[in-house]
This record gives sequence, structure tokens and C-alpha cells, in this order.
Amino acid sequence: MKPSVTANMLKNAIRTIPDYPKPGVMFRDITTLLGDKHAFAQAVDELTGHFSGLHIDKVAGIEARGFIMGGALAHQLGAGMVPLRKPGKLPGERLSTSYELEYGHDRIEMHADAIEAGERVLLMDDLIATGGTALAAVELLTQAGAEIVACAFVIDLPELGGAARLRAAGHEVVTLVSFD
Repeated sequence: MKPSVTANMLKNAIRTIPDYPKPGVMFRDITTLLGDKHAFAQAVDELTGHFSGLHIDKVAGIEARGFIMGGALAHQLGAGMVPLRKPGKLPGERLSTSYELEYGHDRIEMHADAIEAGERVLLMDDLIATGGTALAAVELLTQAGAEIVACAFVIDLPELGGAARLRAAGHEVVTLVSFD
């Protein structure tokens, strides 16, 4: 399938940094997209258009770039925003889950009262790679009683299989651009 003009514009607004954070990795950096008012607005508008009318109660953004996109999207959808954070960043009672990384393990947390049972939640992050963090976020939100409407990402790295893992787990995945 040929990328759309919008996808090409967004893709061109994303900086690629070779060999970061380690040799052989092509880091896809959305900070340049965020700094381009036209590309940023287009990305938010594309996502808003996809999710309008689905009665989203909350957008859950994964630290840190997921906060930016998630906050803008929540505002456009008339929804609340839930930050999903690394350990030790949230005060008060928290829910947390751990997950495996290719080089160890990590945890993700949210406030225990951030989601009411049955709320319709959209998960948002800047990028889907292997899917470990996103699957942990889905588990955490589900533990809190959320109904996961979909998982949205600006960038998909399909060769790493994260979007496929989310779909195999029964979740809709929406991405704006793909880098092979």
C-alpha cells in the first residue's frame, strides 16, 4: 500500500538518529514533528478524526512523549488524561506492573484512582517497537477496570512486531507512519 501524502509529510517531520542509543539502532525522534506546528497539528487531527465519536473517557499516555500526544488528543476528544509513568514518579496510591525488556525488566505505574471501572480508554504513545511497554500498559489499565478502545502510536516499527503482538492480543492498533 502506498503511503498517503499526510503520512509522507509526517514521516518527513520525524528525525532519524543513527546508532542511538546503541550501534545499529535507527532512533525515530518525534521531537522534530512536535516542533513543526503543521506536522504536530496534522498528527493530532489525524488521530482525532479516527477516534471521534467513539466516546473515549480517558487517554492514557505512556511516559514521556505519549504525554504530549496523549494530552493534545485528550483535549481534542473531550477526554481526561492519565499519565503512565516509570516507578517513583507518582505520589499517592499507585497500581503497577512489571514487564520484560530485551536487556532486563522495568515497571510502569499509574494512580490507583485514575480510571473508574468501565471507562473507555485509548492508549497513546509515540512509537510501537517490540510492544513490551504497550502490552504492560494495557495490562495495567485493564487491572484498573478500563475498557481498552484502541492503542494509538505516531510511529510503527513493523519489523519489531509490537503492533502485531497487540493485535494478536485482541486490540485495535492505529499508527500514522511506518518505518521499516
